[in-house]
Amino acid sequence: MPTTPHIERHFTGSELVRDIVIGMSDGLTVPFALAAGLSGATTSSAIVVTAGLAEIAAGSIAMGLGGYMAAKTDVEHYMTERRREFREIREMPAEESREVAEVFQGYGLTNEQIRPVVAALLANPEQWVDFMMRFELGLEAPEPGRAWRSALTIGLSYIVGGMIPLTPYLLLHNTVIALKFSVVVTLIALFGFGYIKGHFTGTKPWRGGQQTVLIGGLSATAAFIIARLFKS
Repeated sequence: MPTTPHIERHFTGSELVRDIVIGMSDGLTVPFALAAGLSGATTSSAIVVTAGLAEIAAGSIAMGLGGYMAAKTDVEHYMTERRREFREIREMPAEESREVAEVFQGYGLTNEQIRPVVAALLANPEQWVDFMMRFELGLEAPEPGRAWRSALTIGLSYIVGGMIPLTPYLLLHNTVIALKFSVVVTLIALFGFGYIKGHFTGTKPWRGGQQTVLIGGLSATAAFIIARLFKS
């Protein structure tokens, strides 16, 4: 009797999605709030565009460098812990063996079942350390070149997100009209971004869209009101 092959579908681009989420969420929210705030204080779309472009440039660089440093820190932390594990299996093999056994005991295995597995790991230091890194410390080996990819992804995502609320000001000279278009376009983009993020991360897409719209809308509203108060 023919059977349908079981195909498991797991999302494996978590790091890429995380970087896009970081860049896009700030890129949509911060320039949107800045443009809205400036629209409440000035009637010059040129000022809004100039300040917005400057903020996007500075924000994308800062966010990209932040992502680079975070990824580099992860690599340094992983390598430090890996060297420490190698040192410990050389200097304290009995203690490390006991820790391996405790990991398997947590999964309900008996001592008789655990003993040959521990012996096999002890015979291969590389696999032994890999096992300890993953199951004792919960650390995965960072991908080569991860830091630069993270920086570029976050930075470019910030630029793409930031240009969405700023584009109406580039096309329209009237800040009041440009603000209205910016609000509509950005809120749609925020909802779409939140919806897609929720789809990929396993949360409810509609809830994700509503949350991003709420956050972006509140930020822009607060900036606009404050600018209006100081202007008056």
